[in-house]
Amino acid sequence: MTTRVVLAEDNFLLREGVRGLLAGSGSVEVIASCGELDETVEVIDRLVPDVVLTDIRMPPDRRDEGVQVANHCRRSFPKMGVILLSQYAEPGYVRALLGQGTQRRGYLLKERVSDLTELVNAIDTVAEGGSVIDPKVVETLIDARTLAGDGELGRLTRRERQVLEGIAQGRTNAAIADDLVLTPHAVEKHINSIFTKLGLTGDRVNHPRVRAALLYLAEGRR
Repeated sequence: MTTRVVLAEDNFLLREGVRGLLAGSGSVEVIASCGELDETVEVIDRLVPDVVLTDIRMPPDRRDEGVQVANHCRRSFPKMGVILLSQYAEPGYVRALLGQGTQRRGYLLKERVSDLTELVNAIDTVAEGGSVIDPKVVETLIDARTLAGDGELGRLTRRERQVLEGIAQGRTNAAIADDLVLTPHAVEKHINSIFTKLGLTGDRVNHPRVRAALLYLAEGRR
């Protein structure tokens, strides 16, 4: 099954490069490409893609147009996936993107788009209802909280911090267990400990745990 994508990026070379890369995937079809906000919204409304892959900053203002696109999709097409592309890991954009949920949302650094397998996997995951957060974004958020003197984050053990990174990246318990060479039961115990120490509540198994972890890292306890 082919995933239909609208690509929004004002940099012509990057836009055409990503379009050409995805054309060779065999499973993703770029049905339209745009360079500014109003055109992107119009194309989304007309073509109703499965996923929108959008730069955060585009004309007219080059501020948060990608976030505006994501908000429009959340209101008008709740089952449409959106992946934001950014040069930097910026907590404010993470908060704005995920404030209403992590389902069908992704945040990738632009340096990742040259890896076809990784990009296609991200598109597929978001199209299927999951979330994809660039590992470097999570690392940056954790480092920023640590440098800010977050006492609660400092209470986590090294292993708990590793598990927290996996949670924030949207990884399943099984995937975290494989990465860290732990049993699923051990991962579950670490997750319970993390949520208790950070004062987080919600579903520790499904998507709300990703949102809770990311919002904690990007802003603080919610």
